[in-house]
Amino acid sequence: MSATTPSALQQRGMPDSWRRPLVVLVLLVIALLLLYRHTALGMVTIWWRSGTFTHAFLVPPIALWLAWRRRAMVAPLTPRPLPWLALPLVALGAVWLFADFAAINAVTQFTLVAMLVLLVPAVLGWRVAREMAFPLGFLFFCVPVGEFLLPQLMDWTAKFTVVALRLSGLPVYQEGLQFIIPSGQWSVVEACSGVRYLIASGMVGTLYAYLSYHSTRRRLGFIAFALALPLVANWARAYLIVMIGHLSGNTLAVGVDHLIYGWVFFGIVMLAMFLIGARWAQPDLPLVPPPRDVAAPATGAAWTAAAAVLLAIALPIAAGGWLRQGHSAPIAALPAVPAEPGWQDQVVPSDAWEPDFEGANARLQQEFTGPAQVGAATARVGLHLQYFRDQDYERKLVSSSNAAVSAEDKRWAVTGRGQTDFAPLTGASAAPVPMLTTQVRASSLDAVNAPRMLVWHVYWINGRPMTSAWQARVRGALERLQGRGDDAALVLVYTEADDQAAQRLTLFLRQHWGTIDAQLRRVRDGGAVATPPGPSTPGVQSMRSVQGVPGAST
Repeated sequence: MSATTPSALQQRGMPDSWRRPLVVLVLLVIALLLLYRHTALGMVTIWWRSGTFTHAFLVPPIALWLAWRRRAMVAPLTPRPLPWLALPLVALGAVWLFADFAAINAVTQFTLVAMLVLLVPAVLGWRVAREMAFPLGFLFFCVPVGEFLLPQLMDWTAKFTVVALRLSGLPVYQEGLQFIIPSGQWSVVEACSGVRYLIASGMVGTLYAYLSYHSTRRRLGFIAFALALPLVANWARAYLIVMIGHLSGNTLAVGVDHLIYGWVFFGIVMLAMFLIGARWAQPDLPLVPPPRDVAAPATGAAWTAAAAVLLAIALPIAAGGWLRQGHSAPIAALPAVPAEPGWQDQVVPSDAWEPDFEGANARLQQEFTGPAQVGAATARVGLHLQYFRDQDYERKLVSSSNAAVSAEDKRWAVTGRGQTDFAPLTGASAAPVPMLTTQVRASSLDAVNAPRMLVWHVYWINGRPMTSAWQARVRGALERLQGRGDDAALVLVYTEADDQAAQRLTLFLRQHWGTIDAQLRRVRDGGAVATPPGPSTPGVQSMRSVQGVPGAST
């Protein structure tokens, strides 16, 4: 028979020195998530609606489990709060505030996770944070980032697939992400980029490396392997799907089932990755807890740190609320741009082509015919303006979903991108104006005769034309922080692609840019807004969006 004394129960439970700091830590985590709830909820919303980041739901419980595994290493330590860490928390809050004004999800979410991580050393001290370094670092996999890699990954997938098909003896006609083989047309869309495989494999590979190795070199090597393998596997998957579709007469590996084949293939690749990694796995090292810290905890230090940290995390929220006081005047409509000499304004048909931009406060679309020397008399130049004010995460000019032609567009396909510039004849800007160029054709099996367009566009950020997305976001945030508002606009022109298309757009912009810029500035400054153009008249001939026959996607 044995007896359990109260002192023994106390030793088996939580040490007294940990009770108050842990309560403070939990309260601060709750306060941080409540204060920055829009950022936290935005992160969870992306996990829920995007299959690319669904795995992030597993990150917090895995991080807690990893921390629980280390409990024997931290229990002997005495928490040593560090109130001065409120200063880097203020710096992180400033970064969050700037990114929030720029509506950059990835930066605000990374900053929020960094603030959560920094709460641990602020309340529990550096020694505890060092023991929990990997579980805390693993929390950064909560941030749904990586979709900026989509264009590059899609381009690599298309190039590899085309080269592999040609080496297999198949003739291939390629334009951008579209390619045609004798049995049909294929295109590389976002689901074919491999970004889902890459992000999921990176998270799983990092966790596997931490649990299976204790050598830093082996861990880093396996993580690099886990990032490289899904890229190569995705290229092989795309090639095999096209070949299966071709050899089966497009009865297999087309439509939804090719996605199923892709995930089955990815599962096999992951299994192979783990089998390969297991060959070099190292046995777990025994946990040797440090000697118990007999120093008495600093009385009241946890609450002092809590007060400093709470002030630090609340300051950016208060500053943001103060800077957002008041709202700009609503925009009723954009004024029509008058035709310059030599150009004639035409009625825009109801089915006229429009870019894949959304969220504008006001928009305007016009079409013009120009001088005969820049094309046939029927060749038109389309002008599309979209104006943005009081932007937020759901309504903003510069975003990954806003593009001249989105990757998921079934009617039009991008065949090339570039950049050019023109020198305006009049207007506030005497310097050349840069423009992003996009070559577009209708998605049709007859790629040679499919209608084509040349599209130019630029971001107008509070009076300054810009082509860089990140520079446009930073400029907009700076303007907003300085109290000048976040007014921005899309200026886009398009025309039928022929030998004189670029000359036609250049001449139109040189003559009309001064007027366009002046009209946008008047809207920004609260000037009079004209009544929008009347309804379009059906039956007017113009270049229209042609519904092509969509091909299968890899």
